[in-house]
Amino acid sequence: MTTLPSLYISHGSPMTAIQPRRVGERLAELARELPRPKAIVIATAHWLARQPHVGGATRPETIHDFYGFPQALFDIQYPAKGDPALAAHVTELLDKAGLPTTLDPTQGLDHGAWVPLRLLYPEADIPVVPLSIQPQLGPAHQYAVGRALAPLRNDGVLVIGSGSITHNLHDFREGYSEEREAPYVRPFIEWIERKLSEGDVPALLDYRKQAPFAERAHPTDEHLLPLFLALGAAGEGAHAQRIDAGIEYGLLAMDIYRFDGAATSR
Repeated sequence: MTTLPSLYISHGSPMTAIQPRRVGERLAELARELPRPKAIVIATAHWLARQPHVGGATRPETIHDFYGFPQALFDIQYPAKGDPALAAHVTELLDKAGLPTTLDPTQGLDHGAWVPLRLLYPEADIPVVPLSIQPQLGPAHQYAVGRALAPLRNDGVLVIGSGSITHNLHDFREGYSEEREAPYVRPFIEWIERKLSEGDVPALLDYRKQAPFAERAHPTDEHLLPLFLALGAAGEGAHAQRIDAGIEYGLLAMDIYRFDGAATSR
C-alpha cells in the first residue's frame, strides 16, 4: 500500500465552507494528487482536552460550533462515517507511546474538521476519526502525538492537522484587508516555511521565542499546534511542501503544508 503524506490545513473562517476562495481550489487540487485514503484522522484546533481524546463514533455528527453566520452554514451536513476500529487503534498507538488517551464514542466533527474535509472530499465517503489537541502541553507534545501516529500512513490513513498558520482574531478590529495586510503575517509565515524547509524541528518547537511576531500571529497556541502533529506524523526527515492559499482579511494566512516522509516502522 502507498505511504501517504500528512497534511496541515489552514481552515480559516467557517465561511470557507460556502466561500472557499483559493483554499478551496488548492484542496481540490491536492485531493486529485493524493492516493485515495482508506480513512482520515484529523486533529483540529477546535477540540481541546487535557489529554488526547479520540472520537470513536460510528456516525459522527456535524457540529456547528459557531454563531452569527448565515443559515446556509448551519444547514450544511458532512455525513462521513466514523471508524471505531481505527479510533481504538489510534488510542492504542498513543497509549504505547506513553501518551494516555481517552476514547470518546460520541464526539462529532467540529468546523475545523468538516470545513476542510468538505473541500477535499465533498462526497463525504471516507471514514473520519477526530482527535483532540492539548494546548496547555505545547508544541513538543503535539509533535510526539504525531510521531506516535506515523505508522498509520503505511496503512492508507491520511493524518491531518487543521488550524491556521496565523490566527489573531483580535486584529479584525484593526481594519486589515486584502489591500492592507497585517505587517506581521508575511514575516511569520516566511519563517515557518524556512525552518520547515531546513528541517529545523528544535527551532519550530521553540517558535514562540524564535519566530518573528509569534505572539502577534498566535496570541494562543491552539491553531498552530496541529502543524506540529502533522509534521511529527510524517516521520524523521520529512520533506515539507508549502501550498500557498493566500491571506484572507489581511490577517489569516491560509497556508497548507504537505509533509512527505518515508514509510515508518511499526
